[in-house]
Amino acid sequence: MSSRELPQEPIIPGLPDDLALRCLARVSHGFHGVLETVSKKWREVMRGTEYANFKTREGWSGDWLFVLTEGSEDQWIAYDPEADRWHPIPKMPRTHPDWKHTGFSCVCAGDRFLVIGGAYAPSDPWLPHEKPIITNEVYQFDPFRKEWTAVSSMQTPRSHFACCVISGKVYVAGGHNLHCPRGLTLAECYDPLSNGWEELPPMPNPQMYCLQCTGLSYNGKFHVLSNQVGLLDQNSAKVFCPLTGLWNTVEDILAFSRAMQVAVLVIENDCVYTIVDWGGSLIKTRDTAKGEWYNVGKVPSVFLPDYSQPLEVIGYGFAGLGHELYVMGGRVFKWEDSGAGRFYIVNLGLVRVCDPSKSPLKWCEKRPMCLTASGLIVGCASLKESSAS
Repeated sequence: MSSRELPQEPIIPGLPDDLALRCLARVSHGFHGVLETVSKKWREVMRGTEYANFKTREGWSGDWLFVLTEGSEDQWIAYDPEADRWHPIPKMPRTHPDWKHTGFSCVCAGDRFLVIGGAYAPSDPWLPHEKPIITNEVYQFDPFRKEWTAVSSMQTPRSHFACCVISGKVYVAGGHNLHCPRGLTLAECYDPLSNGWEELPPMPNPQMYCLQCTGLSYNGKFHVLSNQVGLLDQNSAKVFCPLTGLWNTVEDILAFSRAMQVAVLVIENDCVYTIVDWGGSLIKTRDTAKGEWYNVGKVPSVFLPDYSQPLEVIGYGFAGLGHELYVMGGRVFKWEDSGAGRFYIVNLGLVRVCDPSKSPLKWCEKRPMCLTASGLIVGCASLKESSAS
């Protein structure tokens, strides 16, 4: 018999291939590395276009938590809560791969993970006078095909800007670039379905808070909040309503984290939470009726082996996935008495989870991040598989 006449090896012996493909497609992404070692056939299937197209058609993306740590050479890692596993994803393409990328925003819109804008600066200490490059680039990660693609760029390059997702569209505003170093008021909106950016009315009353800001989607509106901790006069938020196309100013005093670009998040139960890490790492929730923040608990300190004192973690990341709050990574300063005595920085790969709606908070530890990823978190975002899937 010729090779063309040889019977095809079944994906799973005893099952029709279409049913076997459906079974494999339901396996969460954290197990894919293990499944690919089962057989050459399974590896070919799981890396094939038919498998990716099937998962896309069914909307079976799974739940993802994307994290980038400082010093990881721009290697994003992903967590699968079903498998309790971390794994690296392919490296994101960049126009300046040897330069440090900061000031970007990362969000999940629909079933895609987006990394937007930011600044590229030389990491070589011998180039201190080299100007950074502010970019308008947008890259998209497809969880079905596990690949990055460049999508339509923002109209305005920007860094350290407010960003959030409302009804499947990405809204950005504020930040700065080389032409407007004191802060942008320009805003725009990205529609993943049309792969296009639409200009929005600029924010009113330019202020320095546009220089570094964070975004919050709440009640169907885009809140632009000052992220310049310590500026006591910055107690207002600019709020954009997509339905009316109008901005207004809301007087408020909001809590912030000094460590994260995204300092406020909304968890599945439509409650707003933030972690304020100015001493104590307090978790706060907002009573929207009263317009006030209340403490619900704190991020617990950690104990290192052979070190008796509890240590407060700084520089961690936090994200909401479903009804749970994830606190990841960070670092502690450990005092050593040897010699003249000094503090040592210890990078952590810890992953701790709680349900912030339940009091008192009960924390549990998940699998630590990959060995190559620990310490200061510079970006994180979560993707929840559609319930319709």
